[in-house]
Parts: sequence; C-alpha cells; structure tokens
Amino acid sequence: MNAAEHVTAFGTMAGELRVGGMPLSRLAARVGGTPFFAYDRGLVDARVERLRAALPSRVELSFAMKANPMPALVQHLSHLIDRIDVASALEMQCALDTTIPSDRVSFAGPGKTPAEIRQAVAAGVILEIESTTELDRVLAAGDDLGLAPNVALRVNPDFAVKGSGMRMGGGPQQFGIDAEEVPRILAEYSDSGMNLLGFHVFAGSQNLNAEIIAESQRRTVDLVTQLAEGLPKPLRYLNLGGGFGIPYTERDRPLDLDVVAAGLHALVDGPIADRFPEAAPVIELGRYLVGESGVYVTRVVDRKVSRGRTYLVVDGGMHHQLAASGNFGQAIRRNYPLIVGNRADADAGEGATVVGCLCTPLDLLGDDVELPRAEIGDLIVIFQAGAYGLTASPTAFLGHPAPAEVLV
Repeated sequence: MNAAEHVTAFGTMAGELRVGGMPLSRLAARVGGTPFFAYDRGLVDARVERLRAALPSRVELSFAMKANPMPALVQHLSHLIDRIDVASALEMQCALDTTIPSDRVSFAGPGKTPAEIRQAVAAGVILEIESTTELDRVLAAGDDLGLAPNVALRVNPDFAVKGSGMRMGGGPQQFGIDAEEVPRILAEYSDSGMNLLGFHVFAGSQNLNAEIIAESQRRTVDLVTQLAEGLPKPLRYLNLGGGFGIPYTERDRPLDLDVVAAGLHALVDGPIADRFPEAAPVIELGRYLVGESGVYVTRVVDRKVSRGRTYLVVDGGMHHQLAASGNFGQAIRRNYPLIVGNRADADAGEGATVVGCLCTPLDLLGDDVELPRAEIGDLIVIFQAGAYGLTASPTAFLGHPAPAEVLV
C-alpha cells in the first residue's frame, strides 16, 4: 500500500490528515504537542466488522494485547471482541479491568514467573503452558490456592509456516511443548486436578500469504485432532493462532481475507464441527486488528542540506517507532508510508530524508522519500503505527520525553 491509500482511509480536512475525524494540528494541540501516537477507533471498528462479516460466526476473536497495550484501546476493543491474550502480569491486570470475563483471558509466553502464575490461577484466566516446569508450577499454585487451574497446552507443531515475519513454531522453539511430547504429558498429568481445556498452536506472525495461512490452519486442525485423543475430557478450547499480516511498504500486498475465511468456513463446518462440537475455534490477532488504525506524528525541527541531500530532522525517532527505522539496523530496511500530514493533498516536490533527533545514523524514518517541500514546523506522519510501536521501542534511549498516545 502507498501513502495515498492510507490518506484515503483516514481522510483529510482542509488539506490536513484527519484521525478520528480530527485534523492533525488540532489533535497535536489537544495532546500537548509532538511527537504522539494517535489511534482511530473508527478504523478499529471497521476492521472488526470486516472480520465478523468474513469469518464463520462460530469463530471467536482474541486480541493479542502485546501488539498495543494502551488501556483506552484495550477497553474499546473489549466491547468488540470475545477474548484477550496477555503475556505478562501487567497485561493481565489491564485485561481483567475490562468487561471480558477472566476465563476468556489467556496468558501465553515462556518464562512466566511463579508469582505471575499464582496471580493467573487466582484470577481464573487460561494459562497456556509452554513447558512441563511451567505446568508443575501451575499445579502447585492450584493446590496451594485450592483451585483447579484453567489450562491449555501450547503446542510447538511439527511443521513450519513459510512467509511469516517471525516463525514461532516448527523446529526447536522456546514457544510451546513439542508436538511429539504432548501425548506423554497428557498421560502423565491426566489425573492432576487441572481444568485442561485444549490446545493453542501459533506457528508464525505477520504473514501476507492467505494460502499459506489457510494451509497452516488445516494442518493445525489435523494435528489437534490427533492430540485430542489423549484429553481426559472433550476439547473445549481450540486456539488456531493468527499471524494475519498488514502491508508495511509499497511492495507489500494486503492479505486476502476472503481466501483465509473460505478455508476457515471449510474447517469449521467440517472437521471442527464433527470432532470438536464443544469448542469454539479462536483466532488470535494483534497487528491485524489495530496496526493500520494508528499513526505516529512528529514535527520538523530542522531542515538542512548536506552535499546535495535534504534532511528533515524531526522531534521524534526510533526511540518511539523502532520498527520504521529498521530495528537497530538488523533488518533489510524499507520505508514505511509517510507524508507531510498538514499538507496531505499537496503534490510531491522534492526528495527528502527524514531523520530523528537521536545521536545515531540508525535514527532514520524515511530514506529519500518523495514529499511536498517541508519546512520547520510541518508535521510528518508515519502510517501503520498502531501495533508494536511505542511499547516495542527503546523509549529510554538518550532520555528524550515519552510521546503521548490518544484514541480518537
């Protein structure tokens, strides 16, 4: 997707980009200046509505809070979705402060501490088990509290998903229990007193290939069908993961949701209905729900020309929006879509390189981007900033002030 398509999605007013119907300059004044993140609740609503229309009605949507744990956004989503997935005690508390019931909050991730596990057992959330050590700790907490813990086994599948931005299944992994070990664990712990609900299989994230996602879901259902034979009770929790990607650069093509949905309809109406009548399949999404709803807004504080190259120096940077800079230079860097937000309808007039205010050449937000001529005081907007932005960035690096966040 290119910048013009993003401008169309958000809309403009008197030449300025709007977020939630509010022009950028007014929004900047409202939050106390730049830089800031802004999330458009209307775009979040539209994404959930699109998913609900496409996916089988039996499928439940879970929000992976790690994508964006801003409390106001989480609260807003809690009225639109069915479940929340968390990865720490702090995220768990944020989820429990919403209207989502505790038994519809899942807690995943390796390295859960005994204290976190105890809190989760006491709250009644679903603990997605990553190892036998973790399982023993969960059972010990349940015995101590006099409760039967809600448990699902996270499975490291015996297949990998191609095309994912991050592979989280297949081969050796810190995530989940190897599929071939699951039958032994089920037999060993079948009488342990836990409330064993089912399985979670998450093979990869940020995938834009619908056919690959659909194939992964088919293989996941086949795998779970085999593993479910060892469950002491009928399977009631079937988390198929997610991995739905969003386009970050012009060369990326959006995910064909209809292809994914067709595959899910076939699974839900076929093997899932036949084999797991008590289970509502769960699709767990983070960036796909909120990533395209957010912008990062920063202001030009200097304009300089160095040996023929124009630099726009802004008051933000990689300490707030690390992914747009290329993640400390460790990835092949491509420009995220960006514009001069207060002149969103102006034609490009020059090539400029947008850099942040940090003392490192890695603080690069846009390399040789075609933009309208920008001056000091203009607002630079980076799209696709609704997920893995502020909380996934090194905010303490060089000690600059934290940006504001606002949901509009």
